Amino acid sequence: MRQLLIAFCLLVSAPVWAETRDPLNHFFQPKFGDFQADLQEARKQGKQGIFLFFEMDACPFCERMKTTILNQSDVQDAYREKFLVYSIDVNGDTEMTDFQGKRMTEKAFAFAHRVRATPTLLFFDLDGKLVARHTGPTKNQAEFLLLGQYVAEGAYATQPFIKYKQGK
Repeated sequence: MRQLLIAFCLLVSAPVWAETRDPLNHFFQPKFGDFQADLQEARKQGKQGIFLFFEMDACPFCERMKTTILNQSDVQDAYREKFLVYSIDVNGDTEMTDFQGKRMTEKAFAFAHRVRATPTLLFFDLDGKLVARHTGPTKNQAEFLLLGQYVAEGAYATQPFIKYKQGK
């Protein structure tokens, strides 16, 4: 009887396991270090822009998002369909090139975009223009997906995210 119960529990929980994937390999894409080149790649792939997840080590809110939201296959698929998706270390000394072609560190890039808390979620259009910002973690998976939809639909041009959320 005990073996049957264990087998049943494994069978019932198997779909949950199948729906989660490591965000480092399935959500975030490897960085080229050159956002001008990334914009060209985004256009070539038919994306709507670039999504940046600003984070830092030991950030509990970043970690919670990675383990409860960014590891979900439907979230990963939805975002990677519409955007190139990158992680930026707000304390990082890795050299990069910003959207205007200026060389700087990840830390300087974060500072230039007024990232003062983590996580901060920034969306850039195909011209490298910042179109949406969300500071702090999203409440849950549904809100994070709605944020991506808000940007993909272009609703940021006519209303703030909070108003968009209320209408959904």
